[in-house]
Amino acid sequence: MAQKTEKTNVMRILEQKKIPYTPHFYPHGEGIPTDGVTVANFVGKDVSSVYKTLVTRSTSKNYYVFVIPVAEHLDLKKAAKAVNEKSIEMIRQDELLPLTGYIHGGCSPVGMKKQFRTTFHLDVTKLETVAVSAGKVGAQIEVSPSALIKLINGRTADLIFSEQKN
Repeated sequence: MAQKTEKTNVMRILEQKKIPYTPHFYPHGEGIPTDGVTVANFVGKDVSSVYKTLVTRSTSKNYYVFVIPVAEHLDLKKAAKAVNEKSIEMIRQDELLPLTGYIHGGCSPVGMKKQFRTTFHLDVTKLETVAVSAGKVGAQIEVSPSALIKLINGRTADLIFSEQKN
């Protein structure tokens, strides 16, 4: 279980910037589901406070990162509008590691090879803390949303599909 105390680059960056965080570790490996809802349950957090990091490419060939609740789906039209693009699409899974330095299931908005424009779903500002990947499968960090957004010069926008109009 030594792995549970292993620091990730994300944790080192937060410590270097003196941003307090709480690490959470969860079981992973063959046969253990690691979808976002399961991860939220493993770390004892409400699914509305655990966010996933998604990487996209626009028709103009720019890359954008979107961070949304794990149980939600990115609305590509809303996401494109949020970054003033005509349209965007998810990148292929095999493009993730060379582009970001992270693998699928362990992609964090912190510490990518290059800092892309990052937008969080606006509900993140209502949370006291948000959990995001710590940069590897099996690890999450819980941090203040405002500190996280400030660290990566992020923005907020409505990014998810709405079941009903308010």
